[in-house]
Amino acid sequence: MAGGSFATDSVAKERAQQYKGRVTPYVIIACVVAATGGSLFGYDIGISGGVTSMDEFLQKFFPSVYKQKIHAHENNYCKYDSQALAAFTSSLYIAGLVASLIASPITRKHGRRLSIICGGMSFLVGSALNAAAVNLEMLIIGRIMLGVGIGFGNQAVPLYLSEMAPTHLRGGLNMMFQVATTFGIFTANMVNYGTQNIKPWGWRLSLGLAAVPAVLMTVGGVCLPDTPNSLVERGLKEKARKLLEKIRGTADVDAEFQDMVDASELASSIKHPFRNILEKKYRPELVMAIFMPTFQILTGINSILFYAPVLFQTMGFGRAASLYSSALTGGVLASSTFISIATVDKLGRRPLLISGGIQMITCQVIVGTILGVQFGDNKELSKGFSILVVVFICLFVLAFGWSWGPLGWTVPSEIFPLEIRSAGQSITVAVNLLFTFIIAQAFLSLLCSFKFGIFLFFAGWITIMTLFVSVFLPETKGIPIEEMSFMWRRHWFWKRVLA
Repeated sequence: MAGGSFATDSVAKERAQQYKGRVTPYVIIACVVAATGGSLFGYDIGISGGVTSMDEFLQKFFPSVYKQKIHAHENNYCKYDSQALAAFTSSLYIAGLVASLIASPITRKHGRRLSIICGGMSFLVGSALNAAAVNLEMLIIGRIMLGVGIGFGNQAVPLYLSEMAPTHLRGGLNMMFQVATTFGIFTANMVNYGTQNIKPWGWRLSLGLAAVPAVLMTVGGVCLPDTPNSLVERGLKEKARKLLEKIRGTADVDAEFQDMVDASELASSIKHPFRNILEKKYRPELVMAIFMPTFQILTGINSILFYAPVLFQTMGFGRAASLYSSALTGGVLASSTFISIATVDKLGRRPLLISGGIQMITCQVIVGTILGVQFGDNKELSKGFSILVVVFICLFVLAFGWSWGPLGWTVPSEIFPLEIRSAGQSITVAVNLLFTFIIAQAFLSLLCSFKFGIFLFFAGWITIMTLFVSVFLPETKGIPIEEMSFMWRRHWFWKRVLA
């Protein structure tokens, strides 16, 4: 019964109006340092496509692809179609998927900090192996270690940001993770642009520089405090209260602290969070944990970011021009996230997701149409149309950067009650990495098969996800993280599911 089940939720009553405090320099510094974990994810997304377009890298590890590239027509859709090459990119994400599930109990029992530190150290090992790789096996092992780092980091960092941020600015501070991710992508693109002419070891420098964000994340994890929510969950209530007073800048934190204690008491009674998240009362959270990360990947953004240099070379851009174009898209993505930070806690999550979806659909359809009409195995794409394609890809990336990019992580990380929070975030990360793996592995083959239709394929998925948000996602703006359960009971659809 809806009316009689509130006692089983994270908190017994709504206290949001009683929350006190302000944004302190301490919490901003903590969030910025923690968010550097996103740069690991971003750097790897950006670096892969550039490295796999470098001739020296292909000659050493993928000679068959290099021969295929040399003998193919410059604008042949299929010249990079290689499952081995795709596996180089995608192996990291399947490793991250497994690691994110392992990270869940560690994050819950030992705190968010430890997972952040483990992630940074694993990434450091992976970057060293990749930079020193002498054969394909060593290269793949390095990628797997990078995946472990991403699995731990992506599991812990969004939770850390959501729990440290004050309610009224949670959306903006949580997006520091996406800012770091997009900055990592842009940095990787610029590194690739600079190392392409350092022969024959420029690719080693590109892969090895992944150690920089890994060091930042590891050192940051050592220096940061854990979150008050995590400290309460582990029975350190006095320490949690002092930290909460410090990050809120006031001693009047009774309402927020009581919500944490109430949520922790319920969480301590949950011995199997992965089993409990399947219960009916958590159905809305489970649905969002699965569909939000799935839809984020099915926008097609990772295909563009992974394979931007390859994609632009396929369209007839030269090697330097393709890396320059991908650096441009990386820069657009990095800057666009700030639009979301400035507006998410004023306009809300739903308006950004829906408007961003509409803009992305429009751009994908236009790019697909231009390529379908003006480009093919026997046609060159003229300079004018080439510029037009880059412009609309940038507009697509811009829309993603202020909508599904940050909010695909922010919304799931803020909706879970404490008792299933680590499990829920693990599912979100695992689903994200699963579909990232699938798209990374399949994209080159899809590009070969669908040709220009690949853009229309993703436009269709964006249409579905935009409709999904408009119908099923309630607005989470301004709702305390421990009181999200009340939101679902007010939604026209979910209140029927939970009845």
